[in-house]
Amino acid sequence: MITVAIVNVTSYTALELLRLLALHPDFVVTSVTGRSAVGRRLGDVFPQLYVQTAIDSSLVITEEAAPTALAFVCLPHAAAAVTVLQLLKNGTKVVDLSADFRLRDASTYEAWYKHSHPAPELLATTPYGLCERNREQIQYASLVANPGCYATASILALLPAFAAGVVHESVIIDAKSGASGAGRSPSLTTLYDEVNENINAYSLDGHRHLPEITQEVEAVAGTQARQLRLTFIPHLVPMTRGILATCYTDLKDKTWTTKRVQELYQTYYASEPFVHVVDQSPHTKWSYGSNTCFIHPFVDTRTQRLVVVSCLDNLVKGAAGQAVQNANMLFRLPETTGLTGLAVYP
Repeated sequence: MITVAIVNVTSYTALELLRLLALHPDFVVTSVTGRSAVGRRLGDVFPQLYVQTAIDSSLVITEEAAPTALAFVCLPHAAAAVTVLQLLKNGTKVVDLSADFRLRDASTYEAWYKHSHPAPELLATTPYGLCERNREQIQYASLVANPGCYATASILALLPAFAAGVVHESVIIDAKSGASGAGRSPSLTTLYDEVNENINAYSLDGHRHLPEITQEVEAVAGTQARQLRLTFIPHLVPMTRGILATCYTDLKDKTWTTKRVQELYQTYYASEPFVHVVDQSPHTKWSYGSNTCFIHPFVDTRTQRLVVVSCLDNLVKGAAGQAVQNANMLFRLPETTGLTGLAVYP
């Protein structure tokens, strides 16, 4: 068995990790940290863990992680990097679920996160943990930067078209997320009375997932010199889980049809276990609780514009499930291990 620590276990993402790891045949959670719950038993903080699984509900939450082979770091940006560096020093492999190692350029990180990076030399060598693009690099790493939830949905929607070079560099992404994407810390914007029967756009001056979307799409497209013209507008919708991203970009060749585009996407993702190209607009409920991303590309024949609708569960493929997928790769396990559960529906 491979020993696992979860750093900051009281977050939504960490709780989702516990749910997935409870049925994982190779990983065993032996250490959990969380400063707000130090000294308490895991099952007392999360009573839903009082079931017969591989998760030991009597584990005591500590301030520092015990030595393990693997650690999932669920701390906020800035705080995460310091912890990651210590874990790496101790010989622990790390999947970092914060944004601290997603961007390759230190100045870009500092511009978006308003914080000087404590280990800028690691940014260029840490693989961006999207297995569908960086599988080989992840296998040989000690640290993996788990992608953001909006970024995962958006990048997966755009990769085939940009890899094939069939679209122009101008892209608009209209994305919507459930309230769990904002985390578990109390906030006025995510109170029930604020979210219920309401929808609003936010971060209109730039969302922090924008630079990682740009970075990864530019890399696959080879458009570093020209730069993407990417507009990304996120919205908060009154649901708990789920992301739906609708991406718009112009086709270079006006003879493309929906059938041809769908064939391009189906070929690109033919061997990917967690990406499914479908011939109808997907619903977020289809992915609720699973590690699946559904993608529906089509051509707006009136404008000859490519439109791609992508959806996933922001806490699973957008966070914890993708982190387990990356951890499987780090330890050369089958990529789907512990992640084959179906979505919860309705």
